Amino acid sequence: MNHSEERNGARGPGPERHRGAVTLRRESIPLSTADQRLLDSRSRGDWKTKDAWRALRILSEFVEGFDTLADLPPAVSVFGSARSKPDSPECELAEELGAALAAAGYAVITGGGPGVMEAANRGATEAGGLSVGLGIELPFEQGINDWVDMAIDFRYFFARKTMFVKYAQAFVVLPGGFGTLDELFEALTLVQTGKVTRFPVVLMGTAYWQGLLDWLRNTLAADGKIGLADLELIIVTDDVNAAVRHIVDADAALAAERGAVQDAATAQAEAAQQSASSSRTSR
Repeated sequence: MNHSEERNGARGPGPERHRGAVTLRRESIPLSTADQRLLDSRSRGDWKTKDAWRALRILSEFVEGFDTLADLPPAVSVFGSARSKPDSPECELAEELGAALAAAGYAVITGGGPGVMEAANRGATEAGGLSVGLGIELPFEQGINDWVDMAIDFRYFFARKTMFVKYAQAFVVLPGGFGTLDELFEALTLVQTGKVTRFPVVLMGTAYWQGLLDWLRNTLAADGKIGLADLELIIVTDDVNAAVRHIVDADAALAAERGAVQDAATAQAEAAQQSASSSRTSR
């Protein structure tokens, strides 16, 4: 076999993994991810020599994310399964949702992968909106889908998850697996504990989510593990227009609330100034 045949036949294009700014292929791909190496307690002997450098790498991911997304317009993070087929009901719903969010003036942020994420990105892009993908290094590389306008590849889940919340006005969650549930419950925890305020969480796909909602109401709430009011943090719908309207209304309510606070602060400052002026005059 000559070198040309070896290049074109024996090895082929092979798998590919993105690790931050680095692209790895074939035998260069490590057997573990950065997250695995960071969290593996069996490698404790390496911590003193390697974790200081990891801390700098983690910091660089936050800096890269903040710098890239700082000028993003109002945005909504959309979550759902990477395994959903393009003709599945959830992908059709995600594409319609992406278009509706773009029409309402929102950028769409997804995990940048296939399935529901790709459908939401496609809907936003085809409607003329900005489509963002926040990828993650995984043992099974997914890659950034072709409908993303702005992409960032992360090594660490926690840095990536910060960007999903920090630069979004709302979460919309379509049918998905563990990763989708992780994002859903993190968002609910942040709202419940007041870490973020007026942050709408919308579940789309009523039939898919009904069992989970029943369990939250009949087990968690019934046993006092959450309050009934906590269930009001979620709205469930199959109607794209209702989902977008809920997000727009929450934005308007927050803007009105901030305006009222600003007006009160201005009135208080003016009253204090007048009081000081009157005090000087009376002397």
